[in-house]
Amino acid sequence: MMRAPSVPTPPPRQHAIPPYLLERLSQTDADAVPSAVAARAGFGAVAELAERTLRTDERIRRRRTDDGDGSPQSGGAGLRREITDADGEENLPGRLVRKEGQGPVEDPDVNRAYDGLGATYSFLEETFGRSSLDGEGLPLEGTVHYGAGYDNAFWDGTRMVFGDGDGRVFNSFTSSLSIIAHELGHGLLQYTAGLAYEGQSGALNESFADVIGVLVEQHTRGESAEEASWIVGEGIFARGVRGVGVRSLAAPGTAYDDPVLGKDPQPAHMDRYVRTREDNGGVHVNSGIPNRAFYLSAMALGGNAWERAGRIWYETVAGQQLPPEIDFSGFARETVLVAGRLFGRDSAEERAVQEGWETVGVPFWLPAPSS
Repeated sequence: MMRAPSVPTPPPRQHAIPPYLLERLSQTDADAVPSAVAARAGFGAVAELAERTLRTDERIRRRRTDDGDGSPQSGGAGLRREITDADGEENLPGRLVRKEGQGPVEDPDVNRAYDGLGATYSFLEETFGRSSLDGEGLPLEGTVHYGAGYDNAFWDGTRMVFGDGDGRVFNSFTSSLSIIAHELGHGLLQYTAGLAYEGQSGALNESFADVIGVLVEQHTRGESAEEASWIVGEGIFARGVRGVGVRSLAAPGTAYDDPVLGKDPQPAHMDRYVRTREDNGGVHVNSGIPNRAFYLSAMALGGNAWERAGRIWYETVAGQQLPPEIDFSGFARETVLVAGRLFGRDSAEERAVQEGWETVGVPFWLPAPSS
């Protein structure tokens, strides 16, 4: 089995809002939606900002090849955060506005970014004994107010970057802790499994980041699996948008259904798997299938989702044994094997994971037990 590289390779720029949703916003004519919706959205401005965001995202993706690795240097022990302000420009990192140990400032985006980075660090340390994303105390950096009305957030391989949103469809991207933790989940993968960002391995990449996003939020709120919303991006939509977030792990395909945004296209089962060349082979769409497998596993076990199901998923990627282009079946097999190793063969944990994958229609083969 291939081992992930010990030195992280240059990561793709993963964005919180998938391109198909921004394309919908940029292409829909205000005349094609109810007048009340168009008035609510100030739709001409929204469409223009969505188109501008798509162009910016494409430039950021192309920049990856030219920038090289760009991985930040690991630090010493303990949490270290720095928040910078891009002041509406697209130049990084921006001016320093808050660093570790300093108190809150007047700008709520700075404070939410600072707190979100801290919540993710605390989650990794307290639940998995991991010191930051790289396991060696990597400083966590974030930039707020990136671009003018920029409708996205991303991890660029070195830092979190937050747009302010258009204010009509999207709120500021610091508004959702699960979005912050999701993007940092991509950073965690950068230092562990390094899953290829295309097709099923790319959908697993997105799904694992979603798992980290909801688990950090649940851990911070002290919510059990039964109490949690299982929504990624709760609070990201502006008032009046018909949606609870950008994705639902509990019920993929139901996160939003809005005249402007359209309907959440995620499948929850392999019989609705989307075959497409768009979005790196459907990485944001098809992540709904492994997302629901995790949700079902966590709900079957109950209690705090990070303690058993979350640990299994984390150990599966942190072991650095996964082929970068692993598919759903291969990942399902590895999670079942890890569950058996951690909790025992035929344990409740192993059965819950296996049944989760079977319920969403992902077939996998397990090796025969050794005699």
